[in-house]
Amino acid sequence: MVFGFYHIGGAKKRSRRPEAIQTGGMRPMHVVVITNDPVRLSFLGALLRDAGIDATVLDAHVSAMEGSIGAIPRRLAVADDDAGAARRVLREAGELP
Repeated sequence: MVFGFYHIGGAKKRSRRPEAIQTGGMRPMHVVVITNDPVRLSFLGALLRDAGIDATVLDAHVSAMEGSIGAIPRRLAVADDDAGAARRVLREAGELP
């Protein structure tokens, strides 16, 4: 079970979240970025969204509970099927090594 997540808008194509909710199944996710910077997190989410990849921010609420002082980093996750494409998009934007 994952606590502290919210879904960053997303592409209408290839979205699997409604099916996961309706069936009660969990969709395998892969973390592509870990950061304490909420502005960078928002930017990376927008890059992925523009590429048609749905992204989910993990640990956002946990970070808020500690006062948003940056002690607990937030994670940006995508569906396992989209992990390669997400890394490619972020690498082309110069956000991953």
